Amino acid sequence: MSRIGNQPITIEEGVTVTIKDKNVNVKGPKGELNVELHFKISAEIKDNEVIVSRMDEEKLSKSLHGTFRMHIANAIEGVKNGYEKKLELVGVGYRARLEGKTLVMTLGWNHPVKVEPYEGIEVEVPEETKITIKGIDKQQVGEFAAKIRGIRKPEPYKGKGIRYEGEYVKRKSSKSSLGVA
Repeated sequence: MSRIGNQPITIEEGVTVTIKDKNVNVKGPKGELNVELHFKISAEIKDNEVIVSRMDEEKLSKSLHGTFRMHIANAIEGVKNGYEKKLELVGVGYRARLEGKTLVMTLGWNHPVKVEPYEGIEVEVPEETKITIKGIDKQQVGEFAAKIRGIRKPEPYKGKGIRYEGEYVKRKSSKSSLGVA
């Protein structure tokens, strides 16, 4: 039994949800998103709530039930408030700037790294060492943040790299500090 899938999704004020066959369309003040449902999952609107249900009790249906319920809930939250991820650049000379919409980062290599944001993603650089990624699609925002972080992941010896805001990087001691007997 899916505990998450059985919970109804409240449609927030200012958001309209329309369901046509297996397509859930969510419109709000920040934009519009579509969620395409699996053929074993269905959704309906009752009393300003979206109720997601499954066709049978198979393992696949049960796992998809909660997943698609959260996809619809994230779409409603996204068109109402939007999502954002914050990244920090840690290291001597690590900087970021915007050239138009392109994010240009200096990461200790002999060339700058240029990253073009996905459609629907907005990138801001409030400081040289901070990057903010905003959008209405939670999956796209997280994927783009992970793509940028993957360019120069934080390393455990000096802690340099691109990390999420507030991320803890466990530090290791170097071999030279062990002492030779």
